[in-house]
Amino acid sequence: MATTEMTMEQLLAEAPVAAMGTGDVVEGTVIAAEKHEVWLDLGPRGTGLVVGREIEHSQDIKPGDVISASVLDPEDDRGYAILSLKKVAKEKGWESLEERFGKGEVFGVSAFDANKGGLLIEVDGIRGFLPVSQLSAENYPRVSGADKDEILHRLNGLVGKNLEVRVLDLNRRDNKLILSEKAAKREDTESKVSKMKVGDTVEGVATGVVDFGIFVNVNGVEGLVHISEIAWDRVDNPSSYVKVGDKVQAKIISIDRDKLSLSMKQLLADPWIKDAAKYQVGDEVEGKITRITPFGAFVQVTSAIEALVHISELSDNHVEDPSTLVKMGESKMFRIITIDSESHKLSLSLKSRKKDEK
Repeated sequence: MATTEMTMEQLLAEAPVAAMGTGDVVEGTVIAAEKHEVWLDLGPRGTGLVVGREIEHSQDIKPGDVISASVLDPEDDRGYAILSLKKVAKEKGWESLEERFGKGEVFGVSAFDANKGGLLIEVDGIRGFLPVSQLSAENYPRVSGADKDEILHRLNGLVGKNLEVRVLDLNRRDNKLILSEKAAKREDTESKVSKMKVGDTVEGVATGVVDFGIFVNVNGVEGLVHISEIAWDRVDNPSSYVKVGDKVQAKIISIDRDKLSLSMKQLLADPWIKDAAKYQVGDEVEGKITRITPFGAFVQVTSAIEALVHISELSDNHVEDPSTLVKMGESKMFRIITIDSESHKLSLSLKSRKKDEK
């Protein structure tokens, strides 16, 4: 019995071709690639067409390329398979992001838009979000009074700028992608902080002036000068001392992981100590009553020293109400009974010396 040998082409021609279904991923050779449509030769399955938004513009597609596409419609009324490059690219994008997340990889991105909560970013065809809280110390929009319009203005200034980020969280099923610039710089920040110690004098740039203090970028590390550490005098408005962009010299007074607590005033001579050095316990000093409380009265001795006369030191006799003995703005002679330079406390007395010496 004679046998007939068949060529590979004949075998393929006689082999059944599996039907395409919606959602299948197929491979084809690019026949033509225009701005708004791409034609693919799918071999035995015919011809495929990708149109409009289903073209992945980030791909540099040219005739002869072999690419993958997802089936949207196995056959339209003209007999062509309608395909999508976008869907396949998105799946590959998720796979790439999951790999980056697993490795903790740092990579560059740029935002295409911003809202008051943060930056909108697209990575490998996947839309993601970089929250304000995850920006680095350099880019965080420190705004007094949480002015949302000013925050948005500053965030818009970051649109198009290259940012180094890490994937903070992702969920393919929920189409969730959260990025972090802060996390990308964590090792670098921790390395810088490890070389700093409490007591060091550092220089930085003011990145934000708010009601409670001044934020300072110290070589990429965030620091805060609390309002109580700006000056030895009472500070009502930090912006009267420093503006955003000003250079700031300060002393490190504490370190909390990747953040610094700073003091500007501790680089200056303490006027309280300077003034207190002029006095000794037992000295007579003149002072003006600045506050009256149920437990005594406060007295301005010098511009730097406000002292306390406790209710028990206002008179040799029992006192129920300090305001019966002293008045606001009144000046009197007092005797110093204690000086505590470490706590910045000076105590005064109006009681007679003879009574005290008994």
